[in-house]
Amino acid sequence: QVQLVESGGGSVQAGGSLRLSCTASGSIFGIKAMAWHRQAPGKQRELVALITSGDSTKYKDSVKGRFTISRDNAKNTVSLQMNGLKPEDTAVYYCHADLGILDAWGQGTLVTVSS
Repeated sequence: QVQLVESGGGSVQAGGSLRLSCTASGSIFGIKAMAWHRQAPGKQRELVALITSGDSTKYKDSVKGRFTISRDNAKNTVSLQMNGLKPEDTAVYYCHADLGILDAWGQGTLVTVSS
């Protein structure tokens, strides 16, 4: 099993920046990809950014050029640098690990962007 713990959420004004971090523990050698998803009130959870074990990345169109996902294998962490935040980025952000047959989710961290 893999356990994920997120940190770094908070409140910021539009145009500001936040950095989310997710630390993995447990059976981390089976992780194929890690990602950040978000869920805004009344909306479905959506993929924001993904990074594979080979460091390929994928982003939701609306965050391209503003968000950057990265990983530090030595620290078993994946981070999401969010710049140029907009009110529509307000959501609970969840870290996700893809282990193939299984997956793991963090508890979520709230990001609030005010106009």
